[in-house]
Amino acid sequence: MLDLKMKQQLANYLENLKTPVELVAYPGQGEASLQLEALIQDIDSLSSDIRVRRDTRTDVRRPAMGVRPAAGDTEIRFAGLPLGHEFTSLVLAILHSGGHPMKIDPALIEQIRDLDGELHFETYISLSCQNCPDVVQALNMMAAINPNIRHEMIDGALFQDEVSERNIMAVPSVLLNGAPFSQGRISLQDILQKVDSNAGERRRAQLADKDAFDMLVIGGGPAGASAAIYAARKGIRTGILAERFGGQLMDTVGIENFVSVSKTEGPKLAANLEAHVSSYDVDIMEGQRARGLSTDQQGLIRVDIGDGMALRSKSVMLATGARWREMNVPGEQQYRGKGVAYCPHCDGPLFKGKSVAVIGGGNSGVEAAIDLAGIVEHVTVLEFDTTLRADEVLQRKANSMANIEFILNAQTTEVLGDGERVTGLRYTDRNSGASRELALSGIFVQIGLVPNTEFLQDSVALSERGEVITGDRGETSMPGVFAAGDATTTPYKQIVIAMGDGANAALGAFDYLIRQSVSDAQADGDQHQAA
Repeated sequence: MLDLKMKQQLANYLENLKTPVELVAYPGQGEASLQLEALIQDIDSLSSDIRVRRDTRTDVRRPAMGVRPAAGDTEIRFAGLPLGHEFTSLVLAILHSGGHPMKIDPALIEQIRDLDGELHFETYISLSCQNCPDVVQALNMMAAINPNIRHEMIDGALFQDEVSERNIMAVPSVLLNGAPFSQGRISLQDILQKVDSNAGERRRAQLADKDAFDMLVIGGGPAGASAAIYAARKGIRTGILAERFGGQLMDTVGIENFVSVSKTEGPKLAANLEAHVSSYDVDIMEGQRARGLSTDQQGLIRVDIGDGMALRSKSVMLATGARWREMNVPGEQQYRGKGVAYCPHCDGPLFKGKSVAVIGGGNSGVEAAIDLAGIVEHVTVLEFDTTLRADEVLQRKANSMANIEFILNAQTTEVLGDGERVTGLRYTDRNSGASRELALSGIFVQIGLVPNTEFLQDSVALSERGEVITGDRGETSMPGVFAAGDATTTPYKQIVIAMGDGANAALGAFDYLIRQSVSDAQADGDQHQAA
């Protein structure tokens, strides 16, 4: 099952086990069960601290495997074959069940340990989803810490009947005690805030106690990470405020144009960025969203974060990035996560053998169609313009695939559904003006990005596209506020450009701080002489 290189790497990891770990096999039928058995045997052969037993109960999903301390009460379960993006989740579950320390704040561990009541989480994933492992790993850690918490990862592609019965149409989808809990990426802190009634108050108290920063970076993507590193290296008090570290990287699968790295994946690069930032004295505040900028009576920049709470800083770096652009047609929001999707890599496996549409004929849209064509029965690409905008090499690849169809001059006007899920879409033929319908199970929207700048409309100058207007040093129209990356008027939205942009703007902000300190010192001197 595992190749020699993976076995050697895993054997090295298993040397970190401090106590024995039991792998519980729940065998089933078919090829997946045979592969799971082979995987368990491979892991068993790599460490004397691994124990294996088989469970014959009939009230569990099969095939599956459980991971539990040999002398403990907790169990983390994987329904399906935990490979692909979830192999790391399996390795971490084994290590954490064997006493290897978790790389999370000790205060969070204590908070998880103190949770009351039975919490049974189920997370539906796809093995090609790059966002799913973070959710799975967060819930796995909770289950490893508190015996009242159970968590089971479920491969939606393998348990298709369940997916249909429970109307799972996007991953990751989390259920708590049988009821919908969350859909999409969610951090450990946000999970705790939802299940712990006192979590929000504790978080607000922590933020209220923070002193003013020299530079506060808003956004945790490539631009924000780069800016924070450059600021911290200057020895100034630096913080990062972000909803999630990594930004768009967490939704990016293959990266092959990042200079000096021939090929990597978004979540891996995001993890490396976070590790680099964390090696400096940077205060990282995840799970928070900036809601407004203003200047207080002391001349500090106030960053509002809701509920009357705010952070203050001598300078602010805006690196809020961008998000997928929506169609803004009737039915889109109603069926979001119920057939309307924005990540073909994540949600594509849930539409195996079905007909889907991709909206957008640019590089992202045609790449999505190519990826989906290997999973679904048929892909229809709808492009508003008279020609496709994708690179020629992508068009040739797509045209060579028999189950991809292109419709040009098509304006999507409505998402159709039965109240529970998508059943099709309506579009207008821009040549004839006729309205037409397509019967579909899924719609993947790939029509570009929109900057995350809505909260800045009353504070800094924005372009017609909503991008922050910046100068050569990243300065904005508001003194002390700088900006970098995809949220700005920088013309090309690329990872390497965002990083350079962040470094440039951070140096510009540092220069601003130096000049401000000199000006303040001169002003104090003038006042002293006048006295």
